[in-house]
Amino acid sequence: MLYAQVHLTLPAWVHEFVDHSAAYASDDDKVALAIALSKRNIEHGSGGPFGAAVFSPDHRIVSVGVNRVVPMSTSLAHAENVAYMLAQQRLQTFRINAMFDGPVTLATSSQPCCQCYGATVWAGIDRLLIGARAEDVEELTPFDEGPLPADWVGELSRRGIEVVRDLHRDAARDVLRTYGETDGAKY
Repeated sequence: MLYAQVHLTLPAWVHEFVDHSAAYASDDDKVALAIALSKRNIEHGSGGPFGAAVFSPDHRIVSVGVNRVVPMSTSLAHAENVAYMLAQQRLQTFRINAMFDGPVTLATSSQPCCQCYGATVWAGIDRLLIGARAEDVEELTPFDEGPLPADWVGELSRRGIEVVRDLHRDAARDVLRTYGETDGAKY
């Protein structure tokens, strides 16, 4: 029998943790939320050390995502992709920014890997806020982030996507370090 659907879910704790009515006015606030999601994801054993959130132009949450690769048995369930898919389903469009007047922002605890980089190009994101860098992920965890264009920031910029890096980088590195030093590395 062929499977005819894909079913991905956020862990239950996310619904209790995230305040969907809050506004996250600053870039720092947005990335702090993504890092908090990544930290709780490993504390709850519900996936890897990555969190992400999509924000509307009025700084409100459209969706959040955490890494669900192992629990959902799919390599596509990275935090950014989960956040993109949930936003797209909520808004019923594959281009998230088509539904808003103003920039749509993705905040992520760590730099997108090659898979999430590609998804960022097509998802309809205008601003990308990043905590840890790919080299932090590879230094502190067993993950291989895959190849990116040499000037990946420039490539995104040429496509109209602003990139802001190193927001709360030390805090994001701490989560990666904790994950890499524990048995959590199996998630």
